[in-house]
Amino acid sequence: MNIFNKITLQSMIKSRTRTIVTIIGVVLSAAMITAVATFGVSLLSYLANGAAQKYGDWHVEFVNVPASFAQERSHDEGVADTAAFENIGYATLDGGKNPDKPYLFIAGFNADAFNTLSINLISGRLPENSGEILVSGSVAANGGIKFAEGDTLSLAVGNRSDGNMNLGQHDPYTAGNETLVPQDERTYTVVGIYQRPGFEESTAPGYTLITKADPQDQADSVSLFVTLKNPRSIQTYASSTAGAGAYVLNDNVLRFMGLSDDNIFNVFLYAVGGIVVAIIMIGSIFLIYNAFNISLNERTRQFGILSSVGATAKQLRNSVLFEGLCIGAVGIPIGVLVGIGSISLVISVVAGNFGNVMYSNVPLTLTVSIPVIVVAAAVSLVTILISAYIPARKAANTPVMESIRQTNEIKVESKAAKTSKLAQRIYGLEGTLAQKNFKRNKKGYRSIVLSLGLSVVLFVSASAFVTDMKQAAERSVAFTTYDIGFATQDMNDSDMQPLYDKLKTADGVYESSYQALMKYSCTAKASDLSADYWATVGSSAPDETVNLPMDLQFLDDSTYLSMLSDLGLPAADYTGPNAKLIAVAKMPGQDNQMWEVDQLSDLFTSSSLNFTIAPATNGAPTTASEQNVSVTFVETVPPDTLPILGNVGSENPFFFRVMAPYSLKAQFETPDTQVAVKGLTFRSKHPTQSTAEMETMIQAAGITADYNLYNTYKMLDESRNYIFIANVFAYTFIIMISLIAVANVFNTISTNIKLRRRELAMLRSVGMSDRDFQKMMNFECAFYGMRALLFGLPIAAIASWLIYKGMVLGGTDNIDFVFPWGSMAISVFSVLFVVFITMLYAVSKIKKENIIDALRDDMT
Repeated sequence: MNIFNKITLQSMIKSRTRTIVTIIGVVLSAAMITAVATFGVSLLSYLANGAAQKYGDWHVEFVNVPASFAQERSHDEGVADTAAFENIGYATLDGGKNPDKPYLFIAGFNADAFNTLSINLISGRLPENSGEILVSGSVAANGGIKFAEGDTLSLAVGNRSDGNMNLGQHDPYTAGNETLVPQDERTYTVVGIYQRPGFEESTAPGYTLITKADPQDQADSVSLFVTLKNPRSIQTYASSTAGAGAYVLNDNVLRFMGLSDDNIFNVFLYAVGGIVVAIIMIGSIFLIYNAFNISLNERTRQFGILSSVGATAKQLRNSVLFEGLCIGAVGIPIGVLVGIGSISLVISVVAGNFGNVMYSNVPLTLTVSIPVIVVAAAVSLVTILISAYIPARKAANTPVMESIRQTNEIKVESKAAKTSKLAQRIYGLEGTLAQKNFKRNKKGYRSIVLSLGLSVVLFVSASAFVTDMKQAAERSVAFTTYDIGFATQDMNDSDMQPLYDKLKTADGVYESSYQALMKYSCTAKASDLSADYWATVGSSAPDETVNLPMDLQFLDDSTYLSMLSDLGLPAADYTGPNAKLIAVAKMPGQDNQMWEVDQLSDLFTSSSLNFTIAPATNGAPTTASEQNVSVTFVETVPPDTLPILGNVGSENPFFFRVMAPYSLKAQFETPDTQVAVKGLTFRSKHPTQSTAEMETMIQAAGITADYNLYNTYKMLDESRNYIFIANVFAYTFIIMISLIAVANVFNTISTNIKLRRRELAMLRSVGMSDRDFQKMMNFECAFYGMRALLFGLPIAAIASWLIYKGMVLGGTDNIDFVFPWGSMAISVFSVLFVVFITMLYAVSKIKKENIIDALRDDMT
């Protein structure tokens, strides 16, 4: 070890407090970088495992290859596993509604294929022989043809061809250019329905049906799925092995390894990681740079003396970099361990919530990657070296005499340090001295103010983001009137009522109702419409009539009577053959925000009106089925309707819904009437268990009509879990960044006070009492805090508003802007508290020193 490094170690030992605080800053920086990187690796590993479970644990598919090719691939170097299914052939899907998928594709699976390729059953079981078959659920959802368990399929199976070329699933359907030549008549029994497989491309011409391969009936071609030991070579392996043949990469799995062709996802993945690491590095560089800059201020005269006896600029730079390496050698390993430990604790807290929102059977576990840890340590080391090199270069280039005299840091004329007479009267001598110190040493003062201001902006902005996310989740929960919904269009009431009686007995169900929704058109006078309506759609002539689309919602009689009771309306007037109907007709709030219903503008000018209504077909009224109704407008929130299949949302600039008892539904049903949706709604103490029980009941009832069963509570619970996960990581990030900011402020303030030892000792030597001395320090605390808050709070408020606007533009339009008073109050208290405690510590150290020794000390 050379003499310069020995001197550096002695200086570090002498300034133990500053060295320890700098090491703490490095530990926090390395911990945050390690934690972010480790969590990123753990999350991507979780997503990759979940995608493998959902879409299949394979990397590349070779389409329409001979069995010999598949056999050869199993012996390739670097291949971990292979699986294949037989391409039995195609059959025409009679009556299919998708012109791009006119076929059924029959695939013969063996045991390896069932294990490797993910098959997610909706109902039923796997086929056990070559006479049984699984049908993809997309045949009904996308093709419009519904098959049920127990159905028998007689299919003319053959091959697609375009001239002399055989076509497979990788070749899209081209009408008029291809032919299907039946070769065999096969009969299958449907034993189950499964979700659309991940290996079926969106452009595939056939819906995949799966049977068990018959060993005695070998198909001409197979689809081969290969899993590599090292996925990073997948692109090279696939292109070189396939040659002129077709292959398909499993992008659903590879994108989470950063290996897919999904450039948008890759850019997003690396951009988010880069931004987070950049924020941490900026905060860390700010802290560590200040530490080294202050260290050099302490050693300025020492460097000047060393230069005067022959030390070169390179030797002085290396001395400072050696100090950085020493601090890194201690701080980085501790930081890596702290980062792994802290993210392990965080993952253990949020792991259950991840299972609820993504893959329930795939655990989120800590994944420690050695290359990632090495990169995190390298980034931390680079951060330290950058922080050390900037002041080291400055010190090495400072003239010798300036270093010895220490005239390079504070260069100010007497005029620049003057304070106004008004300020002297307000603050007194102590406050004036504090102000003069800021004017003399603007660099150190601004450094502290910037550190405090940035911490305020970060804390308030992150808190505002979390508040907006919570608000969005709470609003979505507040306006949901059922936990479970059963929706259909074509089920008869005679079948729905017995089913309703069964489903409401499911365990946990404590409230239930049924409803139907019809699309109607209402003829209204222009004079009856409010000014707010005309301001939205434009002016009109006084004698004009307008056809307004409206929803006619039929509620079960008990729910309807309960609503009348809550509104204080007499049941006798609103039930029976000629009953009045109740309605809600409102204009939306500004910016589509969720307002209280009584705060929204009315669509009509009167509280009750008589209308002529008719069923709406494709948005147009059917005049042959017109009826006259009397409507009373009420201030209430109508019960939620069930989701309408294929509904893309209303484009109307208003909300107009008429409600009636279900017993009047027959009165409004005509040959022209179309039921948009009808069904059942339930509230349950245990929605997930109740939904599972209801699914069993529905299957046992043998329902043949198309329907959807919604677990609305689960959808909202996923939203709540996302919020919880976001909160955990947001607050963890805030806390660690705040710790860096606190360490920065503590280091800067305490060392600045230490550098002023002679100045403060001189003030005490000329008679300044401890009380006045403390008063001057309190003024400095107040100036630091107030200037930082004046700089940080306005920027934080603007950042909070921008976050709100960004969320609204992103689709979260049911939230209000909440000014972050709470987080600002916390910031004000925290800033003043941190500054005061730091000053208290530094001043206590100064007070313990002997005044004469401080005045004699030339080596500041």
